[in-house]
Amino acid sequence: MDRHNSQRPAVVFAGGDPIDPTGVDSLPVDALVIAADSGLDAANAAGVSVDIVVGDLDSATPESIADARAQGIRIEQHPTDKDATDLELALALAVESGATEIVVLGGYGGRLDHLLANALLLAAPMFAGIVVRWCLGTTTVAPARPGVAVELAAEPGDRVSLLPVGGPTVGVTTFGLRWPLHGETLHAGSTRGVSNQVDTVPAVITVERGTLLTIHEGKPT
Repeated sequence: MDRHNSQRPAVVFAGGDPIDPTGVDSLPVDALVIAADSGLDAANAAGVSVDIVVGDLDSATPESIADARAQGIRIEQHPTDKDATDLELALALAVESGATEIVVLGGYGGRLDHLLANALLLAAPMFAGIVVRWCLGTTTVAPARPGVAVELAAEPGDRVSLLPVGGPTVGVTTFGLRWPLHGETLHAGSTRGVSNQVDTVPAVITVERGTLLTIHEGKPT
C-alpha cells in the first residue's frame, strides 16, 4: 500500500469512547483506516478493518495487538515518552497519505485535557485544505478554513457553536443559521459564536482568514 499517494479519504479511530454505530454506517467508502492505540479495539468492536496501527500501544489490549500482527497489519510503535499524542501521530499519517477528507471517531474518554487538546489539534496548520470531521456521539466538531467550508449534516433546531482558534477569524459568513453572520470577525476568547441554531438546511459556514471550530450538536436517533 502506498500511503504517500493514496488520495483516499482517511478514518481515524481514536479510542477512549464506544463508537456510535450510526457514525460507522456513514464513513467514507474505501477509506484508509488508522487506529490510534486503543482505537484498534474500538475499530474491532465496530467491525471495521484497520490498515495501520500507530501509538505507544500502552492502552490497546494485548490480544488486539497480537491479532493485528498475525494479520500483517502495519504497526508503527512509538516510545511512551514522546512529544505527540497517539491521535496526533495518527492524524499526521492521514495527512501524509494524501487524504483530502479525514473523519475522526472517539477520542474523549472522560479527560478534559484530552478533549481540549484534540479539539485544538483540528485547528493545526497541517490540515489546511483538508475536510476534517471529529464525531463524538451526536456531536460533530469540524474546522472551517479559507477554502474549506463546513456544511452541517443538521436539522432545524440543532445547536451550533462557532469558536475561533489561534486568533481572530475574519470574514465569517453563515447560511441557514438563526443568527446569521455576514463577513464578520470573531475573536478568540469571545463567546459571541456560542449557541447559535440551525434555521434552514443546508447550513453552511465559510471563513476568509483564520480557523473556526464549528461544534454541531445533533439530535439523538
